[in-house]
Amino acid sequence: MKKFTLKVVAIIFVLFFGVLIGMQYANEGLVKMRGVSDPKFEQPISVEQASAGEVEASFLGNNLSTHDLEAKQQRLEEVKSYNIFSTIGRGLAQFITGVIKGILSLLGTIVSLFA
Repeated sequence: MKKFTLKVVAIIFVLFFGVLIGMQYANEGLVKMRGVSDPKFEQPISVEQASAGEVEASFLGNNLSTHDLEAKQQRLEEVKSYNIFSTIGRGLAQFITGVIKGILSLLGTIVSLFA
């Protein structure tokens, strides 16, 4: 099952980047066909280095920046949504950690008695 899942994820990853490369190739073909670069035909993916070593990237015409990510993270923190699965996961992790620490301390005590 793990191999199948890994293969499916790998195939999806390869096909996704194949589509992006195909879009880029089609864009270049349209520019060559017209002979002039039309601003309506933007590149699907573009990465440019701006001043002061900053990198500007755009994906399908939408500009991506770290400021967008920071704003989204701040918005998520403001929402303070309650996720029951993360709460259950944290509780389960603390329970398992406590049980394992108890077992290890018990084994340590037993070993120290016989040593």
